[in-house]
Amino acid sequence: MTEFSKRSEVTIETMGKVHNPSGQGVAAFTAKKIHNQNKAGTVHPQHDKPDDHATRKIEEGSARRNITRKKTDPATTGRYDSRNKKQGGAGKGKWLDPMDGSDHAAIEPLDENDPMYVAEEDADPSSYILSSSEVADELRHSGASPTAYDADNDKAVYGPMLTLSEFKIRVSDAVREYFDSSDADEVVRCIDEMKCRDYHPEVVKRAISLGLDAGPRERELVSQLLACLHPNPLADEEMEMGFEVLLDSIDDLVIDIPDAKAMVGSFLARAVVDEVLAPAFLSNRNNSHPGDCVVEKAVSLLSREHCTARLEKVWGPGDGRPVSEMKEVMDQLLKEYLLSRELDEAASCVRELKAGHFHHELVKRGVKIAMEEDGRDHASESSSLDAMAALFQFLVNNSIVSEYQVAKGVSRLHKILPDLKLDVPAAPKMLDEFEGMAKDGGFLHVPAAVGAGAGEQ
Repeated sequence: MTEFSKRSEVTIETMGKVHNPSGQGVAAFTAKKIHNQNKAGTVHPQHDKPDDHATRKIEEGSARRNITRKKTDPATTGRYDSRNKKQGGAGKGKWLDPMDGSDHAAIEPLDENDPMYVAEEDADPSSYILSSSEVADELRHSGASPTAYDADNDKAVYGPMLTLSEFKIRVSDAVREYFDSSDADEVVRCIDEMKCRDYHPEVVKRAISLGLDAGPRERELVSQLLACLHPNPLADEEMEMGFEVLLDSIDDLVIDIPDAKAMVGSFLARAVVDEVLAPAFLSNRNNSHPGDCVVEKAVSLLSREHCTARLEKVWGPGDGRPVSEMKEVMDQLLKEYLLSRELDEAASCVRELKAGHFHHELVKRGVKIAMEEDGRDHASESSSLDAMAALFQFLVNNSIVSEYQVAKGVSRLHKILPDLKLDVPAAPKMLDEFEGMAKDGGFLHVPAAVGAGAGEQ
């Protein structure tokens, strides 16, 4: 209390003017002015008295204070250092060392005393040899002829022209394009141009793997492609090695394709029939891997009677066969259905056709066969016609056959009705009955006249 009583009373007069817009009485210290004074030899003495306060009045009677900050006093340093300011221009989180990253690292020249230094290679850049594998280096040192010649860089190339990943990508693109064009010669030309003979076994694996993900048509194309690739550019050893790689990775394929083992077994049997693989390959594989179900599947297919004729059509009717063969398959399917009356089995066979654009022919032939089965004279109860109507109702309800294909098939029946009357006199009445059942079943919403007009267009 005694020390406080000695202090003078704080009043408006002692505080001075709070607002001083003119800045009168405030000394102006700038870095430029101090720099000029230092040049002229006028240096302000530094006050390092221990009793000096960090904050002091500039003049008596003024509220303005001269705040001295640590390490940034302009009077002391002559400049304002922003590096000591948090999150400043060169403060926290900024790299100050210009050699902090690899982008700025200077590449040191090779030392002539280095054991790895080769004067000839450094003096003559054209002496470099491009290679993509250790096998290529062995070929080069053994004196083998180069695989190709890089005209742009004037260098010889030993070994594969591409890396394995690049080769797989190009082969996959070529096979997918082959599925659209069916041009096997283009695939052969593409493989020859890549000049990667060391990677040829991968062609077999990639082609069959892509065929497993596709339909019967693509699998048939893959079988035909393997026959075109043998013996040139894929030799016997490369073809066998490709199937070995495929069989070793069959467990990974089963994860995505549950029927992979059965389909790979069909590929193996078809390759033996097409003379792409020797029959001894299956026996050797069975000896080295006893109990392999894929090899056993191939052996069982080859052990059947007339195996050659059957394996030529192992991928089913949807393998892109001619229209005449497709019609024969449809007749067999429909006659077998009329005997068994199993809707699920018939629907599975229709799916295997893979011919959604040709289902109108299925409707036409189905109704025609049902009329012939019921006899020349129309009886009171048409069991075959009812069964055929039930089949197409089931196919439409399960989105296997479209209503448009049913309408188009009925319109085609109207066009051949005069010829049907010669064999089945009651054909017009039976066709009207089938249309009535189709409309009641909800799978024929378009009238026959409209369907006929759509077919003519």
